Parts: sequence; structure tokens; C-alpha cells
Amino acid sequence: MILTVTLNTALDITYRVRSLRPHASHRVSDVIERPGGKGVNVARVLAALGHEVTATGFAGGATGQVLREHLSATPGVTDALVPIAGATRRTIAVVDDLSGDTTQLNEPGPQISPTEWGLFLDRYEELLAPASAVALSGSLPPGVPVGAYAGLIRTARAFGVSVLLDTSGEPLRRGVAARPDIIKPNSDELAELTGSHDPLRATQDARRRGAHTVVASLGPEGLLAVTPEGRWRAAPPAHIHGNPTGAGDSAVAGLLSGLVERLPWPERLARAVALSAATVRAPAAGEFDLAAYEELVGRVAVTGVASAA
Repeated sequence: MILTVTLNTALDITYRVRSLRPHASHRVSDVIERPGGKGVNVARVLAALGHEVTATGFAGGATGQVLREHLSATPGVTDALVPIAGATRRTIAVVDDLSGDTTQLNEPGPQISPTEWGLFLDRYEELLAPASAVALSGSLPPGVPVGAYAGLIRTARAFGVSVLLDTSGEPLRRGVAARPDIIKPNSDELAELTGSHDPLRATQDARRRGAHTVVASLGPEGLLAVTPEGRWRAAPPAHIHGNPTGAGDSAVAGLLSGLVERLPWPERLARAVALSAATVRAPAAGEFDLAAYEELVGRVAVTGVASAA
């Protein structure tokens, strides 16, 4: 079983409009709701790939109830979310059909009480026992300690469970020091962590700070991975147009599935890039186009990279 942790879950709502214009009224042509938050997106992609997945984190209020109803209808995903008093946030993606661009609006998360945090920690330890790997994904809601991910990484390591961390800012900095197996920052998050805007230098520096492996997301240019086994760059065959919401989460699912399946790194990276590109092509946030993935995965270019001086 693969465990995903989403401390700041969300109900993802996608609106489609013909053309998004400031200061104007818009007629919405389509509305799609999905259970969301980074780790929930990861869980749904992993399940679509055939893995048994358990999703934990927090959910509360009417929005949280709708999220759980959607999640319970997702084949292959077990709901182990911890109920809270506050209301789960919503994220709104507005897709402009004319330009293909997407505008994202993210609500703040609910306040988590010390009691609720303690209940989550108990649930987390219970779920680690049967887990083969865990993904810790996304932002921290108010009330959760800034060093939360570092503590969760140490707990997973004590259980002998591999950890992938995908977050940013101070939670990432503290999490890296706890020595996760993989981190997956984007280029901005990596620069903030290391102070370097050169992706290869920054990725190597992030490894020196504690991460066993660093896989940097370079947006439409693909992924850069620095691992104990080598360094690779993986790029899609062409620029992919569409909705990028959830593309990074699909990449995490590709990396995590490759980890538990013990695939060689080039195959893991090809899968991650193809899933990310197939998510950009999909019409709704956090979904991926299976036909596009199957068509793209064999065409991802994976090449070795020399070490930075």
C-alpha cells in the first residue's frame, strides 16, 4: 500500500469560460468538481496506475464532506482522512478556452487544533505499518507546526518506509534536513531553498542538505534528477498545451510508483514526465489523459547529465 498525506486538502472546482476578461461578467460553460490537494491528486493518479492507495490528512465542514463523497467514489483509494471542526478549502481553476490559459484561485486552509493534530499523528503511525512508501505533499494549514514534515519524515524512517516530500518554503527547508528519500521542488522552490538559480547546482546543493535524491521540476522542459545512481534530464517530446493544475502531482505519482516497482531511474523519470504532460492535456484539474500518457511515455527523452563544476 502507498500512503499519501495531504494536510491541506481542497475541493478542486474547474470552470470553463470562452474568454476570461478582467472586470467582466462571464458565462461558465462547464463546471467540474474533484477531490483535491496535492496528495489527494497523487493518490488518484496512483490508483489509476493500479496501485493500492490510502489517503490521509484533514477534511471538515460541508466542503470536506463533498470531497470525501468524491473520494469514496474513486476506485483504488481508501479514505483515511481525519475529521476536523473547520471547513476544507476550495481551489478554483478558471480555464480560458480561447487562449488555453488557466487562472488559479486558492483559498486558505482551515485552522487545525492541537487535539486534531494529535489525532492525525496517531492515525499516521497506524497507516505507516502496512505502507511501502509515503508521499508528503502540499502546504501546511494554520495550526500545524512549521516543522511538521520533518517530524513525519523521521517517523516514516523509523518504520522503514520510503518518503517523497513535495512542499515549499520553510517546511521544505526543515523537511530536507530530516533526510527524505526524494524531494520534488520546482525551479522557484529549489532556488528559494538553495539560493542558486542554476538548476543543476541547486539540485546538487539540495542533496548535500540532506535529501537522498532530488528531482527538480522545470515546467514544460521536464525534470532534472540528481540521485546516488546518476544524473538525468527527462523532457517531453513537444510543448504541451492545456491546464497545468495537478501536473506536478502526477509527476510525484510517477516517481512514487516507479520507486515501489523498483524501476530504473530513466524509466521512473519517463513515466513521471509522461503523466505530467498527460495531466496538462486533461480537461479537469488533477486528472490525466490515459491515452495521451500511453502515447507519450515512449517518446520522453531521458539523457545523462554531467556534474556541475
